Amino acid sequence: MADGAASDDAILFDDGDHRFIRLGAGSRGSKGVVQTTQYLIVDKGRGVLLDPGGVHLFPGVVAAASRYISIDDIDAIFFSHQDPDVSSGIALWLGVTKAKIYIAELWLRFIPHFGIVDQARIMPVEGAGKAIRLASGAELAFVPSHYMHSPAAFSLYDRRARILFSGDIGGAVFPDGQETLFVDDFAAHVRYIEGFHKRLIASNSVAKRWVENARVLGPELIAPQHGAVYRGASVRAFLDWLSGLRCGVDELDALYRM
Repeated sequence: MADGAASDDAILFDDGDHRFIRLGAGSRGSKGVVQTTQYLIVDKGRGVLLDPGGVHLFPGVVAAASRYISIDDIDAIFFSHQDPDVSSGIALWLGVTKAKIYIAELWLRFIPHFGIVDQARIMPVEGAGKAIRLASGAELAFVPSHYMHSPAAFSLYDRRARILFSGDIGGAVFPDGQETLFVDDFAAHVRYIEGFHKRLIASNSVAKRWVENARVLGPELIAPQHGAVYRGASVRAFLDWLSGLRCGVDELDALYRM
């Protein structure tokens, strides 16, 4: 954790012009509420917010982001998928920033249910091979993660920081009081991720495709929207585990047993 960061925040990368920051606003669970983690990229003084979360987290995320940048300087907000713990605060963010919103094209007809009337600033993400280009020249590349678990979802790879923001992929559900910032012992961490991944990812074939792309990118860190950040040997260990996981429709007999 970098000096000067708030107790639940962590600066994951900083080269002077470009910072990748884990915000601690929703990382500690409240009873009955899914733990979430938000991230902020600051590039030459301009901001990109990643999965800022639901309505109930909005004040906390605003306060957390404001420790590093003026809210007025947030130019883009990326939503990995449509779940309410990711995107139900979208109307509030459109109200307090001038940011463009990046979300999978499939969800454009659904986000009005979160109170969106004017979609002029909604930038639909249609496929791979495209990126958000930042002032420094850094790129945030869209990485398909469809059916993991959402039918239309993207991860986001920061090429400069070599950090893969994975959305729900790799997410952990910690018991209260047992949250950690990093995964350093993957074998001990599996119990926090196995149930989530086996039930929500569509199939092993889907998981393998995502892992193949992740390995090509070669991230130094994998930062999910839930739980701890994978670093060092845990990055490879997680990818190896995920590529071999039976999940979703691979387990239909168990799921449909009467």
